[in-house]
Amino acid sequence: MTEFFQHLVNGLSVGTIYALIALGYTMVYGVLKLINFAHGDVYMVGAFSGFYLAHALGVEQRPTAGKAFVVFVGSMIVCGALGVIIERFAYRPLRQRARLTALITAIGVSFLLEYGFQLPSFGLTALPFPPGPTPRFFPQPFERISWAIGGVELSNYDVVSLLVAFGFMLGLQLVVYRTRFGTAMRAVSFDAQVAGLMGINVNRVIAGTFALGSVLAAVAALLVAGSRPSIDPIMGLMPGLKAFVAAVFGGIGNVPGAMVGGLVLGLAEEYVAGYWLSSYRDAIAFAILIVVLLVRPEGLFGRTRAEKV
Repeated sequence: MTEFFQHLVNGLSVGTIYALIALGYTMVYGVLKLINFAHGDVYMVGAFSGFYLAHALGVEQRPTAGKAFVVFVGSMIVCGALGVIIERFAYRPLRQRARLTALITAIGVSFLLEYGFQLPSFGLTALPFPPGPTPRFFPQPFERISWAIGGVELSNYDVVSLLVAFGFMLGLQLVVYRTRFGTAMRAVSFDAQVAGLMGINVNRVIAGTFALGSVLAAVAALLVAGSRPSIDPIMGLMPGLKAFVAAVFGGIGNVPGAMVGGLVLGLAEEYVAGYWLSSYRDAIAFAILIVVLLVRPEGLFGRTRAEKV
């Protein structure tokens, strides 16, 4: 029973990360019907921006709550701005083109970010940690404290990660369903042309959606980097793919569905690795994707929509 609850804690911790990343996929798809495959690499940029901010503030030598807060907010701002830039220069010019064109562009942006961060320093050798493909070790923003509750190991990082992740997911729900921006976002999702005729600035709403999704990716990256400190330029590849699976499982375009999908995927990974074979941890995500596409392609909470011809 102790082992069961230990896997439950670990699965929820991992699942919330997938849910935060999946929310970016599902929001962008909701307003643009676009799969933003660069989103996993925005997650990577969030970890690296936090890494450089942490070292600039001296977090490794003297960690404080204030410095951790600055790193957190700074990374969110960097990723939010990156999301807006990607939308403005990579996707907006292709908005009236075929969806396949935008999809190929998304893959291109993903490769640009992944391999751009692996380039040599090009004169930035003065930096204490110049760019390059070498993995980095993220400084711990505060001291790790562990407890054993009924045989279940739990750390303050697990508690903070769960509280912050659920807090941001709840905040997103409030933004989407209780604010003017959320109303505008849902209107654009339903019909962008009609929303524009009603006075909604469609470009601003779409850019804001990219920014919001990218901010959530930065939050996920920092929660992971703080507890699992090794980061590298391709760290967003597998979490990005798994978060996409979570979004499809929940019903891509559906915000609560992305949350549920992320949690289910995290729990499935932990229980499969714990009770079956640990080597199947990554395989289970794609097995779930195949089953969902075969049995319920619209996802758990999705609805089938007729395509206009």
